[in-house]
Formats: sequence, C-alpha cells, structure tokens
Amino acid sequence: MLRKIVILFSLIIFSANVFGNRYTISGIVKDANSGESLPSANIYETTMAVGINSNSFGYFSMTLPSGEIELMISFLGYETQLVSLVLLKDTVINVLMTPQVEQLDEVAVYGNRNNKVKSTQMSMIDLPMEKFQRVPVIMGEPDVLKVLQLLPGVQSGTEASSGIHVRGGSADQNLFLLDGVPVYNASHLFGFFSVFHPSSIKSVKLYKAGFPARYAGRLSSVVDISMKEGNMIKTAGEASVGLIASSFCVEGPIKTDKTSFLIAGRRTYLDVLTAPFIAMSNKGKDSKFSGGYYFYDFNAKLNHIFSNRSRLYLSGYFGDDGFRVKDDWDPSTNYRSLQKDRFGWGNKISALRWNYVINNKLFSNTTLTYSNYHFYSKNKETNSFFAYDYVARKDMWQTHTTSFNYFSDITDLSAKVDFDYFLSPGHTLKFGANYTRHRFKPGVNLFSSEATNQVSINNRIGNKSLYSNEYNFYLEDDFELLNFIGINAGLNLALYNVDTKTYFSPQPRVSCKFQITDDMSVKGSYARMAQFVHLLTSANISLPTDIWVPVTERFAPPTSDQYAVGWAYNLNRILVLTIEGYYKEMHNLLEYKDGASFASVGQGWEDLVEQGTGTSIGGEVLLEKNVGKTTGWVSYTLSKTDRQFENLNFGKSFPYKFDRRHDFSLVMTHERSKRFDWGATLVYSTGNAITLGVAEYDAIQIPYKSDYEYDSQYSKIIDYNGRNSYRAPGYMRADVGANFRKQKKYGVRTWNISVYNITNRKNPLFLRWIDKDVVHSTTDNNGMLVTVREPKRVLTKYSFFPIIPSVSYSYKF
Repeated sequence: MLRKIVILFSLIIFSANVFGNRYTISGIVKDANSGESLPSANIYETTMAVGINSNSFGYFSMTLPSGEIELMISFLGYETQLVSLVLLKDTVINVLMTPQVEQLDEVAVYGNRNNKVKSTQMSMIDLPMEKFQRVPVIMGEPDVLKVLQLLPGVQSGTEASSGIHVRGGSADQNLFLLDGVPVYNASHLFGFFSVFHPSSIKSVKLYKAGFPARYAGRLSSVVDISMKEGNMIKTAGEASVGLIASSFCVEGPIKTDKTSFLIAGRRTYLDVLTAPFIAMSNKGKDSKFSGGYYFYDFNAKLNHIFSNRSRLYLSGYFGDDGFRVKDDWDPSTNYRSLQKDRFGWGNKISALRWNYVINNKLFSNTTLTYSNYHFYSKNKETNSFFAYDYVARKDMWQTHTTSFNYFSDITDLSAKVDFDYFLSPGHTLKFGANYTRHRFKPGVNLFSSEATNQVSINNRIGNKSLYSNEYNFYLEDDFELLNFIGINAGLNLALYNVDTKTYFSPQPRVSCKFQITDDMSVKGSYARMAQFVHLLTSANISLPTDIWVPVTERFAPPTSDQYAVGWAYNLNRILVLTIEGYYKEMHNLLEYKDGASFASVGQGWEDLVEQGTGTSIGGEVLLEKNVGKTTGWVSYTLSKTDRQFENLNFGKSFPYKFDRRHDFSLVMTHERSKRFDWGATLVYSTGNAITLGVAEYDAIQIPYKSDYEYDSQYSKIIDYNGRNSYRAPGYMRADVGANFRKQKKYGVRTWNISVYNITNRKNPLFLRWIDKDVVHSTTDNNGMLVTVREPKRVLTKYSFFPIIPSVSYSYKF
C-alpha cells in the first residue's frame, strides 16, 4: 500500500513539473515556393488564444506551457497553416506558407483582417504588392508611391508627381527606407516616377502617426520598403516593355536553400525616342538643337544562410537622372555660338545586414549602411568669331568660353544594432542604437572664363562641407493588459553634434488600444519626432534643385508633436472601417525668404531662409474590402494646414501650399478570371493654395516730371492679398486599366492597357496672369455699334496632362 502511495505521489509531482514548465517555440515563416521570409505573419495559439506577429525578417518566438499546442499561421494571400505538436522542450520550426491559388474567402482572410482591429499600432498601412499591381498605371509604369497617394492623410504635390505630403507635412518630412537605408530623393523624371523598382519590392509599410520608437529622423511619416531576398529554390524573373521604359528582375539560388541573389534594372529611352524628331526639326536651320532625358535604376541583393541562427544580407541601389541640351548656332558667317546645359541627380545606397538569433527569445540585427544623394547643374557657352587679333597681328578665329557649374550632395555612413526580445506571447521588447556620420555639401558654384590671348578666370563660390554626428538610442515595449488593453510605449533619445553645438532630443512615443469587442476597438497615440536635416525647396523652380542642409547653431532641429485617436471596426467580416482624427504641431521649420533660391550666388544658405512653425488638424476615413473578386477602398480626408514665419506674410499665418480641405479617393479592382482583371480610380481634391495677385494699380513713377516723359508713364503695383491666399480650382481625375494574361510554355505574359485621366479633364498645373486684347462691342456717342479692343489681364490656366493612354508588355517566368 505504501509503495502505491509513493508511486501515485511521484506521478502527481511529475505531472505538475511537466505541465508547470514553459518552453519556447520559435522559427521563421517562409514562402514555400521561394524561401522568402514573410514579415508580419500572424502566429496564433488556438488553445490559449494568444498570438504574435513575425518580425521584419519573418522570425517569431512564443513561450508557452508544455503540452499539446496548435499554431494557426496566417498571411494575406497564403493558405492558412495549422501546426500541432507536443511542446516538451525548446523547439525551432520553419513554417512554409503556400500561396493561395484561388481567391480568398471570408473565413480565410478574417484572421488577417482582424489584425487591423486588434493591433495596438494605429495610422499604419501595410500595402500588399498584389494590391498596387492592379491599380491603373501611367505610361505603363507601376508606382508604389502613387498608390500611397490614394490613401487617407496622404496627398500628392503637383499633378503626376510621385512625391507625398502626409498630414500637413512637407516633402522632406518623410523618411523613405529601402532595406533600412534612408533614400533622400525618391523621384525620377521631375517627380513623375518614384525610384522604387516595383518588381524588386517585397513589402511596403506606411506610418502616419503613433510611430514606434525604433523610427526617428523625420516629422511626418515613415515609408519602410523591403526588397525581395532572392528565390532560394528556383530561378525566376520578369521583364517588361512600356512606352517610355523597360525593366527586368531576375532572382534565384546560387546554392539551393543556402544562398540566393536578386538583380533588377530599369531605364527610360526618352532620349532615343525624341532624337529623330529633334533631327527633323533641325533641317534647314542655322541652329542645330539636340538634347535628351533619361533615368535608370539598378537593384542588387545577396542573401546567405549560415545556419538556423545566422543570416547575412548585402543589398544595393544605384539610380540617376540626366538631362542635356545642346544648341549649336552656325550661320556660316564669321560668328558661331555653342551652348551646352546639363543637369542631373541620383542616389547611391548600400546595406550589409546580419541576423543572429542569440537565443530562442532574443533576435538581433546588425546593419552597416551607406547613402548618397547628389545634384549637379552645368552650363557652358562658347562664342567664336573671326576677327583681327592684335596680339597675333592677323585675322583668326577667337573664342570666349564661360562656364557655370553648381553641385550639392549629402552622404551618410551609419552603423545600427537592433534587438527583439520576445518575453511572452503578449509582451515584446525592442531596443537598439544607431550612429550616423553626415557630410553635407549645401552648394558650390564654380565659374570660369577663358578667351583667346587673355588671362583665364576661375572662381569657386559656395558653402564649405559640413560634418555632423547623430546618435540614437531607443527602447520600445509592446504588451497587453487584461486581454483587452494593448500598449506600445517607447522612448527614442537622439544626440546631434554639428560644429561646436550639440542638441539633445528625447522623443517619447505611446500608443494604446482598447478592445471593445472582437470586431471593434478604439485607439489613441502620441508621438514626438525630431529632424536634424532640412530640405530647402524653391517654390519657383520645378527642377530637383532642392538642397539638404543640417541643423546649425543658428537653426534648431524641427520637431513635431502629434496626437491621434481612432476607431476600427470589422463590418460583417467583409469590410474594414477605420476613422481617425489628428492634431499636429511643428516647430523650427525652414522656408526660403521671398525671392531667394539655390542660385543666390555669394550668400550662405543660412542667410536665405526663415524659421517658423506649422499646424495641421484633420480627420480621415478609410473603408476597405479585401474579400472576394472585387476589392478596393474608399478614403476621405478633411484637413487644414497652416504655416507661420515672423518675416513672411507680415508675420501672419498662411495656408501651406499643399493644404487641401477635402481629399477623396476611390479605388476598385476586379479579378474576373486568372486571365483578366481590371482596375479603376477616381480622385478629387481641393485646389492648392497659391500666391496670386488679386488687383493691379498704376502708380506714377518717381521722380515726377509734369511736362516731360514721366507725366504719363506709370509702374504696375500688384496686390497679392497675402501669401497663398488664392485657391486654385479643384482637382479631379479618373483612371482605368486592365491586365490580359496568358499562360505560355515558359511563363505568363501580360498585356496592360491603362488610360490616365480618361475624362480628359483640364486640371491646371499652374495659373498666371497674362495681358490679352479683349474685343467687345459697344455704342459710341452717336449711338452707333462699334468694336472696341481693350487690353486686359486674364487669369490663365495651364494644363499639361490630358488623357494619356498607355500599353505595356511583361513576361514572368
């Protein structure tokens, strides 16, 4: 009897030990067809009803009680995976997700859609690649930033520009990251296209508020873009030909399941297409004109797996825009003139990243990065004439050459380490540090003059190179309380040193979520952001003449404080509705003084700018449908944005130039079959705020001479009635597009047909007063009908983007 009691007691203790122990299950979520890691995949343990998302590299870790567990892993566009096992020790697994073949049904995507309601993060949009690839495109070129412009709180600049302005912020207040590297200029073709090659992109995340503490450096938004890692299993790729550009992307294994590569490229051929037309226009003329424009992108990436704990990535991007004009005037006389103009801009970035799993709960990522943005403008004029030279004492060709060159660039070298510590399924700690060495060349003007038998002149005017150091330390804690409260609290500490000045900037961040029901939650957030670089933008020049400059002893760092509240609701498991409101204050903003620009020779940039403040308040509505063959979204933004500078507009606040009271977008896509799908967009927004004269007066010139030439001559005085006080007409545009696919022997070919501005609406790009003779009929003193021609100033609208059809061909293998 005693022996049985001892055995029973031993079994009870053993059972208590077994079921009282907790073990960690961890691993990486991957695409089964390519081996690509899947970030933000949802891992949910069904018996305990707890879950977690994989990190940016697809890694997850959950510590659970020992015993039987069932994991449900879901990711939008993939079959949901169920993993059942008995957890008796720390376990490492790799989850292989199979892409969906058929359209997802309601149940399959509900878990993914519910993340938007249950996530603590607010004001964040994770853009699936398949979503933007079905949106109508312009000139046959898909563009991720143009899709972001269709979301609430995100506005474009001028028409067809790929730039974005988020919640009242300016273009330089967006942090663009490509594989963790800042991209200082994200546009090609004067803003017409973005630099992000669509075929090389894996994921895009946009943050508008509630910024996690790991992000820093800009006031208004973070656009975090990740490149594909390269197919680990088979060679795959895509090539496309459009009206103005062609591109390719190839990826595949160097060693299966061990090492992979990706290369992608894109180039326009506008310079080639326009050359024959320019040559035809030169026939029979003394002046021979030539010129052209091009841009190119090149992406490359290597990915090597050392073990389940260690992985290395090497990625790079190189891109340039170039524009050249040559005018050779040779009338076959004793005079000849040759003028050459060139300007261009581009980015060069690279990143080396090493993932290392320190233990099952602690994941680390170490990154070394390089980023460079440069702009140049070159002008050279040579005048030649045949005349008598008094030095040589004979008739001879003599030349006079003048040149003006302008350069600016910014270069960053950075080292960063990040840690993800998975304490429990509802508690994750992120922390890390970053160091960046900045080098600025705000602007250098080079002038030279050479003439036959004369002394050459060479002048260098401009700002010296500036160097600065930036340090960031962050801690971010994401946890849940009582199963219905989620909190993400963090702090980013920034130190910035330039010359003898050091700025210290603590930036607290907090987001919270209250889960009202399984389908409804309310959220709130506060975030302070600081920015240690400025972009000086001329409002008068539509070229990439923007100059990046650092904060200095004279100008403190811009800062913003943003408060946001929101409500998220799943409607019948078909629609997701989010409503958000925000208020943002911005301080220490920079603006050019009236009349100043990058070409103001002889002055330092600090003498050309004013510092001031800004505010933005608004509300946003987003209704999404991601279920079924017909998908899309409706977005609406109501907002008001102002700026105020002591020496601009008499110190009074004025509307920001891209302040738009109303902004509406409708996006719809429909997949009729595997062979055919179509999409349509409709956008409307209030017109931009512009500075425009509202009245004109004649003033007598001084000194006044009553009996001479001045007695009847006047100068024109224009009343502008305040900065940005005139509202341009509203903007409206509708686009449509369709994809026609066919399975071929070695892959799938796709024809894309799109029509930009299908209604051919004349949306003004800018407005200007011009003098015109207005003819009208009137009666003279004798009552006779006469025609009178009178000069009058007329406000004229200039539109540059009518209906634009386009077609492109792509082949995917």
